[in-house]
Amino acid sequence: MGRRAKDPQQSGDEKLKQGKSHPAATPEERENQMIALAFDRAEQQLRDGTASSQVITHFLKLGTVKNEIELEKLRRENELLAAKTSAIESAEKMEILYADAISAMQKYRGDSKDE
Repeated sequence: MGRRAKDPQQSGDEKLKQGKSHPAATPEERENQMIALAFDRAEQQLRDGTASSQVITHFLKLGTVKNEIELEKLRRENELLAAKTSAIESAEKMEILYADAISAMQKYRGDSKDE
């Protein structure tokens, strides 16, 4: 008899073993690879009906309105921090400009610190 054709519905373990990619160049890339593997495994468990209650609860929480509000709040807080940082940098630049202007005016008047 002939060989059996590969089952198009492979198990999660087979997919994970076959889905090897290049080695991570940075710790962040490695972390992203691990996260992707964990999501793949969780998805397969949910499809197979073998997911633990913790996995199910985790993904249910991701779909709640409360989670969406919290994410939006975090985005807004990040925007606020960026605006505050920009304002501080701008204020520092203005201080330098003012100091330069005062120095130029003192030189114009003939006030010299060297004297």
